[in-house]
Amino acid sequence: MYRSGTCLTHCPRTASTDILYTRSLMLASLLLAATNPAAATEEIEQIVVTATRRAVEASDVSASVATADADSVITAKLATDALRDVVGVHLQQTTPGQRAAIIRGLKGSAVLHLVDGMRLSNAMFRTAPTPWFALVPTTSVERLEVVRGTPASLYGSEAVGGVVQSVSRLPDFDSNEVQHSGDVIASFDSAELQKSLRATLDFGTRQLSSSLSAEYLSTGDRRTGSGERVGPSGYTAKGLRAVVRGRPTDERSWFVDLQFVEQPETPRVDELVPGFGQTEPASAEFLFAPNQRLFAHVQHDLLAASGIDWKVDAAWQRIVDDRITRELGASDRRLEDNRSDLYGLTVNASSNHGSLSWIAGLDLYHDEVRSARRSVDIDDGSLTTLASRFPDGSTILQAGVFGNISWQLADRHSITAGIRFSDVQIDLPDGTTIDPDRFSGDLGWIFNMTDSLQFVANAGAGFRAPNIADLGTLGNRPGNRFNIPNTGLGAENVTHGDLGLRHRSERWQLEIMLFALRYADRIVSVATGNVTPGGRDIVQSVNAAASSIRGIEAGARLELTERLSVNAVLNYARGVQRIGTTEEAADRVPPLNGHVAFSYTLDDRWQFDTWLRAAARQDRLSARDIRDPRIDPEGTAGWGSLGASATCSTYDGWQVTVSADNLADKQYRAHGSGIDASGRNFTATIRRRW
Repeated sequence: MYRSGTCLTHCPRTASTDILYTRSLMLASLLLAATNPAAATEEIEQIVVTATRRAVEASDVSASVATADADSVITAKLATDALRDVVGVHLQQTTPGQRAAIIRGLKGSAVLHLVDGMRLSNAMFRTAPTPWFALVPTTSVERLEVVRGTPASLYGSEAVGGVVQSVSRLPDFDSNEVQHSGDVIASFDSAELQKSLRATLDFGTRQLSSSLSAEYLSTGDRRTGSGERVGPSGYTAKGLRAVVRGRPTDERSWFVDLQFVEQPETPRVDELVPGFGQTEPASAEFLFAPNQRLFAHVQHDLLAASGIDWKVDAAWQRIVDDRITRELGASDRRLEDNRSDLYGLTVNASSNHGSLSWIAGLDLYHDEVRSARRSVDIDDGSLTTLASRFPDGSTILQAGVFGNISWQLADRHSITAGIRFSDVQIDLPDGTTIDPDRFSGDLGWIFNMTDSLQFVANAGAGFRAPNIADLGTLGNRPGNRFNIPNTGLGAENVTHGDLGLRHRSERWQLEIMLFALRYADRIVSVATGNVTPGGRDIVQSVNAAASSIRGIEAGARLELTERLSVNAVLNYARGVQRIGTTEEAADRVPPLNGHVAFSYTLDDRWQFDTWLRAAARQDRLSARDIRDPRIDPEGTAGWGSLGASATCSTYDGWQVTVSADNLADKQYRAHGSGIDASGRNFTATIRRRW
């Protein structure tokens, strides 16, 4: 039960919701099956880097890759919001300031997160959805790339479900004279009372240029489809970015990139509002205060006379995850200081010789976790030192060497193969050392059936070494649990395969992928049978589960006319897991979901868009799902949400967009989220570029 007057649970599934959902999926299916014999066969060029660690055309990559462009990121509240309509991605949101991607049923530390090839994933990443990709500045992003599958030879540990990467925008001028350009965007909305301002200024020459950007966002409590504002759920975020880029010759380039984003105080809503099966909230206070990310990155590119490209990257990232918490009815407030300092160095060499291209390299990462916790008596202010959330001073050292080749076997066949050796050393303050060494690899095949139609297949075997969050977390967890450490954990192992069809032409694009994965020795939270004095179940992470997940991912874009286009996405995954002798549905696997969107360009100034997003009911729940107060134990109801927008652009760089989302004001929740989605939401965005 929820607190009277605040309805966060799903309302009963209605006939209108079923109609919206059914129509959307029928339409998406029709679009995916559509063909256009008159369409031109000219391929659409799209450059991607994540699947190969170098810039190549998407049609030359066997892996499943999807992208989101800079415009969809900079107009979103969080960088991760732009992944909402990307093929193969489901977004979970525990609280409005945080949003995490679930790919092929896997989440958190089972999905590797990168910024320009350097790890954002750190030793504190949880196996549950993890929020820190939301700390990538929206003004920094050129595009987001998602690789679905296991590119194990290129990235090693944690790239078991997929990879999400932010490819940063660099200043770019083509003249030897000093030039400048700018971009300012302001946005307001009604559902979260959003006010945001983002600005970027680029200046310089072709040889030397720089970019400065700043952003600020403030929201209030979210209004859901129930008509109630759920609080506290408002937050603020601020960010800065500075980059300097040099291109002294055609063969050599470098850049220095500094990024900073902070959310000073972000409330964890599901701890502060009663959830499913609860009559009162779990906590009286729960703030991430602050969530913060600092990132410094230096890259140098060199094309040697031998035709081998060399790239060297060095980076430092600090993520701060401080917390202020107080359990309901408790007289002590707990203050936590948690941070990860991650240092990385990568060296890559690559070359392209006709039918054969290759890349080889090494990477080295050192991550140190600092953690402290103390208790403050709210009556007399006395301080007591407590055991920290993570073992203070824990370190993880990761080293890897890899090689990957792409070979054009014949006019229509090409293969990609790679292998990697990874050495991971984990040192805990009590003297415990864990040292999992692994070989991992992958294999891909492209068969060009016609000039525009491809059959692709991939297979990979990878692993995920346990991190500090797995081994040493001590403290409260969602679902009325209390976690105790386990330093005896081993690595998880995954085998992954997919196959599908891709069509790319001037008028329409289509991708349909079938996938299956086997995830063994999976680390899961298991009840010990004991209870804390406050009534929380004591749990511990163990290598106790084996999961199998299968599914289909499909996406299509069709140019119906010169002015009208349609995009459609359909995702489905189904998983089972075994813990001991018990077999059940895999944990937090998203339901059947998709969207269809129409875009109409009237002329050079006006563009109109409308969209329908939908998801089916998810009642295949694990025992953990059923206990989770964020998830209805009877299953998450299906939903449909309709929206529309209009954009007017002027010839002198002004652009105004007005939009309305969830027009029917439906109350719904994305499966696994800790708060209902926004209700009817009107947004106004004003942008000026020069």
